[in-house]
Amino acid sequence: MDQSAEDLAADLAVQGAALLAQGRPAEAADVLRQALAGGAPSALDLLVRAYFDSGSWRAVVDLLEPRVEQGDLRYASRLGVALVQLAERERAEAALRLAVGSGDVPAANDLAILLRDEGRLVEAVRLLVDAAKAGDQLAAANLVELQLEAGDLPAAAAAAEQYASERRPETILALADVRVQQGRFADADALYRRAGELGALRARTAYGQFLAVSGDPAAAEREFREAERIAEPGWAFALGRFLADEGRLDEARPYLQIAVDEGDEQALEALAELDGVEADEY
Repeated sequence: MDQSAEDLAADLAVQGAALLAQGRPAEAADVLRQALAGGAPSALDLLVRAYFDSGSWRAVVDLLEPRVEQGDLRYASRLGVALVQLAERERAEAALRLAVGSGDVPAANDLAILLRDEGRLVEAVRLLVDAAKAGDQLAAANLVELQLEAGDLPAAAAAAEQYASERRPETILALADVRVQQGRFADADALYRRAGELGALRARTAYGQFLAVSGDPAAAEREFREAERIAEPGWAFALGRFLADEGRLDEARPYLQIAVDEGDEQALEALAELDGVEADEY
């Protein structure tokens, strides 16, 4: 018996999910577009993920903007993130505000970062205070980091101590960053270790950077290599920057290139510095 259109679309969605799991997002997108056209219920979310994984930001906008405009605010946050990547900041802010207004508390983090980058730090902090009170773990940690960036160590310390909880590992990492600024290095060391044990998102790279500054490059490299092993966000730039700072330029270059390929502007600047050229020459 011939396969029904619905069954075919469902099979295509399964194929697309498998390609995503194999790290082949561009191929997955080709399959998932067919699945979406065939009406597979899971295809839309999978296709958005494929576009994100491949950095296809314009495709994300083309896919999601009509849906958000029609009132499907589930996708407003991801639309906003894609617009940020395209440097369409005014539209990105509007989309992220829609997401936050619809009750998507985690979207406050992306909106706060956008506001911070535009120099609107007071607005960003206020937004994160509300999100942290609503129980968002990342907002509490980001609040501390923004206050540190603003040079307000007392406020950062107060927030870090208020929200620190082992049930929210990112807050332990934020407290470690505060302890460094306070000069309480032994406390910071213990907190970085604990954040890593609890699975905080960037614990290994943060601890590696702390150890490097503390004058223990061997221990720092172990942390950076562990960050690589577990594919911690930002690991490639962190390791590449460390190796470059240690004078190991040939080793640093491929890691910086990985980060550049992922769209890391800091890595592009670091690679240009290695080559003695301006970043816009790449």
